[in-house]
Amino acid sequence: MLVEFNHWPTQLENYYRQRGYWIDKPLYDIPDRHRNSDQLALISQNKQYSYRQFNQRIDNLASNIKKRKLELGQTALVQLGNVAEFYIVFFALLKIGIVPLNALFKHQRTELRAYAQQIKPSLLIADRNHPAFSRDDFINELKILCPTLQHIMLVNHENSQDNLIHLIEAGNDNCVATPTEATEVAFFQLSGGSTGTPKLIPRTHNDYYYSIRASVDICHFTSTTRYLCALPAAHNYPMSSPGALGVFYAGGLVVMADNPSPVTCFPFIHDHQITVTSLVPPAVSLWLEAVKQYGHNRMLSSLTLLQVGGAHLSEIIARRIKPELGCQLQQVFGMAEGLVNYTRLDDSEEICCTTQGRPISPDDEVWVADIKGNKLPFGEAGRLMTRGPYTFRGYYLNPQYNQHVFDENGFYCSGDIITQTAQGYITVVGREKDQINRGGEKIAAEEIENILLQHPMIIHTALIPINDPLLGEKSCAYIVSREPIKPEQLRRFLREQGIADYKIPDKVKVVNQLPLTAVGKVDKRALRTQLYIDQQIKGEIE
Repeated sequence: MLVEFNHWPTQLENYYRQRGYWIDKPLYDIPDRHRNSDQLALISQNKQYSYRQFNQRIDNLASNIKKRKLELGQTALVQLGNVAEFYIVFFALLKIGIVPLNALFKHQRTELRAYAQQIKPSLLIADRNHPAFSRDDFINELKILCPTLQHIMLVNHENSQDNLIHLIEAGNDNCVATPTEATEVAFFQLSGGSTGTPKLIPRTHNDYYYSIRASVDICHFTSTTRYLCALPAAHNYPMSSPGALGVFYAGGLVVMADNPSPVTCFPFIHDHQITVTSLVPPAVSLWLEAVKQYGHNRMLSSLTLLQVGGAHLSEIIARRIKPELGCQLQQVFGMAEGLVNYTRLDDSEEICCTTQGRPISPDDEVWVADIKGNKLPFGEAGRLMTRGPYTFRGYYLNPQYNQHVFDENGFYCSGDIITQTAQGYITVVGREKDQINRGGEKIAAEEIENILLQHPMIIHTALIPINDPLLGEKSCAYIVSREPIKPEQLRRFLREQGIADYKIPDKVKVVNQLPLTAVGKVDKRALRTQLYIDQQIKGEIE
């Protein structure tokens, strides 16, 4: 049975085909285009694969999964870090029509449990070294939660029958491809979201493949591109903007690092003659500080393009990149739901440093709405509204929320507050949603508030953002409690609930009461104002 999702209207589907956006090819075609090439495709830790070797391992795993008798359209929950197996698993599943959801490696039991409940996976692929899977307890819990889960494959597993590496290396036959149709769901992506329940984004072969191909053209990726993937591989940004998938499409080389720190990345760039990489703004700040010590002439001389996205990049930092890092800046503003914007490589410095670019496609329909849904003139700030050949038409099995974020014409309201020029360039002003962007990692305030309220001592709570020069934003939890409670107790409690570390509040403030609006809701604007005043008094900000 195929995955349910909201299709594009037939008229738009036909139009996107006529325009050449949708080519009706499955995503596994990306590496398969180069299957007879001996050019290097992937370097990860102590492993390196040519395109021929890469495709052989994709075939091996696909064949071995097929032997488990999984059916077309069944789903897989996958959690792997920045390792070669991430891409081998992804393409193998696509090749045989299994629909994966790639959880971030930072995600813990709470997030994984929520994803499993939604997609009801038949297959789990994970790493035994991840805390959630170091023993069988959580796997057994998932099996009870999802009776559909019958097949487990783990990296670093002692049982060879379920050892992912063994299944990748064993076998020599080419796999007969049985992908889902190009108009059907290829895989799920994760929404940054502002609500407690993680929302899933169904991406089809047609829409995602177009986004990748168009990104490759815009960013001039070729077979000579050498890309360092240092951000989490499962993020949409380093996957497809153009990301690793764009590099594989162009026939270039992907080199994997497990974090974006300069200590890790600078030697990689030097040793592998990296030409392009992608960062979030906090990592850029660290690189700018580190380059004073290393010197870009020696360590970064091969780097020609630095993409920056995932969070707002200040103009001051943007203008430092070319003179201090010695490479061109390209701003990227995209979303897992679809729309991606780039500054172009021939744009002026002013545009590159002050905007987040313009959309990929001539048929990306983007406009700015006021709170009532009326179109605003160019230059005025309002809600981003979009639809297009690679922007989805609805969250997975979430009709109530879809009704809230789509208008009657199928335009998606992303929750971003932007301005737009007549030429289509976008500048992000802020967020409408109750969400904290901690260095590119999105934290839904409601999710953390709901978990904190499970603590027996807590009566009320509110999570708000704090401005931070390095991460852009951090989080502060305001707490009203029945008895005195220490911040370390709350952080320990949150860890015990199995949430990702980046979601744990950076600051905790215990207060007697929370300010309320006229309708009785917590007045977060008043909390942010008070926090700002407190920081000024303490000299924490200028």
